Amino acid sequence: MKDSVSSRRHFLATQSFSLGSLALAWLMERDGVAAAPAKPTLERPTYDLKPKQPHTEPRARAMISMFMQGGPSHVDLFDPKPELSKYHMQDYSGGDFKFDSVDQASRKLFAGPWKFRPRGECGTELSDLLPHLGTVADDICLIRSMRTGVNNHGQSILALQSGVVLPGRPSLGSWMTYALGSENDDLPAFMVLRDPASLPVEGVYNWSNGFLPSLFQGTVARPTEPRIANLDPPPHMQGKPQERFLAYLEQINREHLADRPGENDLAARIASYELAAKMQSAAKEAFDISRETKETQEMYGLNRAETKEFGSRCLIARRLIERGVRFVQLFTANQEWDHHSNILTSLPRVCLKIDQPAAALVRDLKERGLLDTTLVHWGGEMGRLPVVQNAAKGSIGRDHNTYGFSHWLSGGGVKGGLTYGATDEIGHKAVENVVMHHDYHATLFHLFGLDPQRVTFPRATGTGELIEAQQARVVREILV
Repeated sequence: MKDSVSSRRHFLATQSFSLGSLALAWLMERDGVAAAPAKPTLERPTYDLKPKQPHTEPRARAMISMFMQGGPSHVDLFDPKPELSKYHMQDYSGGDFKFDSVDQASRKLFAGPWKFRPRGECGTELSDLLPHLGTVADDICLIRSMRTGVNNHGQSILALQSGVVLPGRPSLGSWMTYALGSENDDLPAFMVLRDPASLPVEGVYNWSNGFLPSLFQGTVARPTEPRIANLDPPPHMQGKPQERFLAYLEQINREHLADRPGENDLAARIASYELAAKMQSAAKEAFDISRETKETQEMYGLNRAETKEFGSRCLIARRLIERGVRFVQLFTANQEWDHHSNILTSLPRVCLKIDQPAAALVRDLKERGLLDTTLVHWGGEMGRLPVVQNAAKGSIGRDHNTYGFSHWLSGGGVKGGLTYGATDEIGHKAVENVVMHHDYHATLFHLFGLDPQRVTFPRATGTGELIEAQQARVVREILV
């Protein structure tokens, strides 16, 4: 017996692992966290939407992005500039402007007629065109120093949506769902709520999966009811007949896939069929805003013609996030904020449409305890120049400006009641704490516990990432 004990001690002492290591390995195996054997390098990976662990502890678990197509005028809404009032309609002798519409350009500074006032306890100055947003000023972080530097809509949209100015890349929502999966088996992980008037500029590229498997493409909801078409089976297929048919279809699909391992588009198609069946009840329930109280519906402006449509989509976005959808993006109509002319009437009209619903979304999430883990974003692909366009024709507008503009964020680990960054004295260029589009992306990933350099996808031409060949920084000053 003594020799046996001695032999066991000698064995453990002379091996490359100790008794403690053995115990740790046993505990890891019991808890299912021991590293799996390395797969053969020739085996093609498979992809799914099961929840995945982030790299670090996340602050945000879901995101709602309200994308304002066309370029909201920051100097009229978010970024007050006394110099514009002081030198209103006088020629500016300072730096150069990059005009998109050269034939209509001028160098006359223009101060909009709308006043700015301090809002909330934080005192953030916001335009009178956004009275409802002012009521949640203490819950938003206003970034006044956004920049892409590519002076047209398409390229700047692509920069903010997919990281580069070229089409065909994965969108932000696709990267998020690829990295984190979904927390709901019955609804898509990435939902798109488009405007009923039109598709946005760049169309499907805004929610494209790019070179990622098609499983991660955004699912577009219809702008009117029924939001998801063809959810109801024909009468003769309802109930048990459909269940038997779908079970048989799943069986032959799986057999077909087993003979074709690594066919990601085929796997995604099968997954979409399975999800469609689950959505027959889940989607109807999620999109049914009639279930909300009258007070909630009125808070979002559903009782007013001007706000009903956008308010409905904001309310649906909240309901989707509540049910585990990872990423929801709302779009305004194609070029709705592109006020090259008639800004005096067009800007108030679109602000009236979105102001109350956007503020209600922040307030509603907070009241339900969801704002801490839901990141809310509002912004467009550019701002507007501080000088007049179309001055000679009397139809005053503002040209493009991607060198300094404003976005706001709320919740999800971002400080409320904060203004960050600054443009120059006339609101032309971001000059303080500049936030490039890749800085914005790095900050979002950080809030979700993701390291951008570790969220990669193998490609024939190399490894694909959201942030490639750019020095991106996490904007830690805006984080809680």
